[in-house]
Amino acid sequence: MRTLITSIVVCVSLALLASGQTQVPNNQAPLRVVVAGLVHGHASGFFEHYQHRPELAIVGIAEPNQPLSEQYAARFGLEKELFYSDLEDALAKTHPDAVLAYTNTFDHRRVVEICARHGVHVMMEKPLAVSFDDARAIQKAAREGKIHVLVNYETTWYRSNRAAYDRLHDGSIGGARKIVVHDGHRGPKEIGVGPEFLSWLTDPKLDGGGALFDFGCYGADLATWLMDGRRPDSVTAVTQQIKPDIYPHVDDDATIVLTYPKAQAIIQASWNWPFDRKDLELYAEHGTVMTVKRDEVRLRTDGEEKQIAAPPIAAPYDDSIAELRAVIRDGAKPDGLSSLETNVTVTEILDAARRSAANGTTARMNASASDSK
Repeated sequence: MRTLITSIVVCVSLALLASGQTQVPNNQAPLRVVVAGLVHGHASGFFEHYQHRPELAIVGIAEPNQPLSEQYAARFGLEKELFYSDLEDALAKTHPDAVLAYTNTFDHRRVVEICARHGVHVMMEKPLAVSFDDARAIQKAAREGKIHVLVNYETTWYRSNRAAYDRLHDGSIGGARKIVVHDGHRGPKEIGVGPEFLSWLTDPKLDGGGALFDFGCYGADLATWLMDGRRPDSVTAVTQQIKPDIYPHVDDDATIVLTYPKAQAIIQASWNWPFDRKDLELYAEHGTVMTVKRDEVRLRTDGEEKQIAAPPIAAPYDDSIAELRAVIRDGAKPDGLSSLETNVTVTEILDAARRSAANGTTARMNASASDSK
């Protein structure tokens, strides 16, 4: 009997092989992605970390700048057949599961609208958009195309931020009263970003602003997440050009104050820090949580202070590609930090902050602005 069963299994396997039906189940097959754009400096980090990951297959790269494409091809050993000058053409010929956008921020809307027509999901580098109008257009395209749009922030993968969120939401320190977020570095030119990246980071049309959009988005994202998606009641911002000789067209320093009924968030975004930083201070009714780089937090309750390691983040929310794959293949819910809903609010905050800084007034958040959500 065992011999008979074995023979049947072998015959069935051979029949499947002959018919081409021995493919890996879809939820286990590599996620097929097209990279849209290479002008964002984080594109190089993507290729360094993900190019040879077995769960991912890069099936196309859409970049109209041929010299830049040739640089990447030489640096990472990429086949010339992968490159396309047009995203629409790349999608039509490769039929990917998702697009990873490394364009300037202004082009995010165009990328999503193209992908929505093809039913292809999108993950982009932060921030979502250069304006609230573009954010709502992205949301509309995603809804009509039935696609997911996720926004990738480095700080989403910080164990320390997750620990602060968990401590706030487990009830042990009460409700949030003040959130202070610091993000930035010495400046993009000072740290030596590539020319393609620098040219659009310092263009108010393509970036939305300078430090205000480049680093203010981190704090707006974290504050919205910590406040469970609630939009602030008001937004007040001050921007400066401390180095107008280097950044003549955009701000290089920004402070944004968000007010909520019982809390306040202060976002400090700068290209003038003497060192790189991405950290968070959370002051609640009965204690504080301060993040220490990626993996530790400093806790203070009842007058006692201690620094501890933050727990690991549970998979698949510990990695951008793992989350994207889980959302597309397994129907997982997008993490709050990277979700489209959160990031529409983030863009609304940044848009209001830009107006506030320009006019010297406080921007009141209109309740009707969220009607499209």
